[in-house]
Amino acid sequence: MDLTPHSPRPEAGAARVRVAVDAMGGDHGPEEIVRGAMSWAIGHPEVDLLLVGDEARVRAHLDGPLPSHVRLVQASESVAMEEHPAAAVRRKRDASINVAMRLVRSGEADAVVTAGHTGAGVASAILNLGRLRGVDRPALAVQMVTDRGPFVFLDIGATTDSSGLNLAQYARMGAIYSAEVLGVRDPSVALLSIGEEGGKGEARVQEATVLLAGTDLRFIGNVEGKDLPHHPADVVVCDASVGNVTIKFFEGVSGFIFDMLRAEFRRWPLGPIGYLFMRPGLRRMRVRFDYERLGGAPLLGVNGTVLITHGRAKRRMIGFAMAAGVAAAQARIPERIAAALAPAGASIAEATGPALEEPFVEATTRSGSAAS
Repeated sequence: MDLTPHSPRPEAGAARVRVAVDAMGGDHGPEEIVRGAMSWAIGHPEVDLLLVGDEARVRAHLDGPLPSHVRLVQASESVAMEEHPAAAVRRKRDASINVAMRLVRSGEADAVVTAGHTGAGVASAILNLGRLRGVDRPALAVQMVTDRGPFVFLDIGATTDSSGLNLAQYARMGAIYSAEVLGVRDPSVALLSIGEEGGKGEARVQEATVLLAGTDLRFIGNVEGKDLPHHPADVVVCDASVGNVTIKFFEGVSGFIFDMLRAEFRRWPLGPIGYLFMRPGLRRMRVRFDYERLGGAPLLGVNGTVLITHGRAKRRMIGFAMAAGVAAAQARIPERIAAALAPAGASIAEATGPALEEPFVEATTRSGSAAS
């Protein structure tokens, strides 16, 4: 099952999608980022690639002349994974993540893909692009793998200490992403809680329950952690601290299961023969639980398309992240979220902007980004 968001070839005359890639981000930048982005771009000449980073270091990982649809954008600084994200983003104006975000803000790019520090990506997006009018907090969403296909799970790491209003807005944004990118018609929405009953859970979950019950979303109530592997809803919403722990648990347990199976096959004298019979099914399972195929997490609620992928991403995952970024850009997710949440008369051009976002970034930095 291919979990990669579908990125169709544009029709003749359609505007080209331009993706700015933070070449310096992540544990393996710039080499793996550059090679992954270039490999994907060579196979997709209809998409323009902007590699943002130290030009000399980026060129060191190119195998030849740049294709006509690829160009380099100089950025003299970068944000290291161990740096304080918000402080580094403010201090390093020429950091690759900031330069990439400004390309979207100026209209020179349609999407940003970064494997850098999650907190830096969130802070840079808020400071350079701004939140959409009507959005209290942005959220990171991811496609969770289940036995019935993926569902949208958010927030997985943008900001912690969310309110009931935040959760309700996450639900709306997640439903838009589910419908427009995954093609789910009238997606169902649920809150992750400690029990299915409406009266259970934190105060924010109970507040969100009341708010969601009064919307036109197909809200089905609460779901528990045990339900997540079985696709309990098309969109599942929670606070970032809960979401981040959840996805990291699933990431670890999938590897644990395959390691345990491998050990059992080796322990059993007839294990190699048994493995031959089970190999096709095990391969299908490995594909299903291959988190690299999901590409990364879109940051919903900011005035631009931003895709934050895993800090450990290598070239293969970067390719899937490129596809996810293109799909989100083609679906015009920010415009659709703005239409759903902005006050009457407000437009997408009225995102709050860098000057007004400083206090918000300061406040959310104190409460913390759940992911790193």
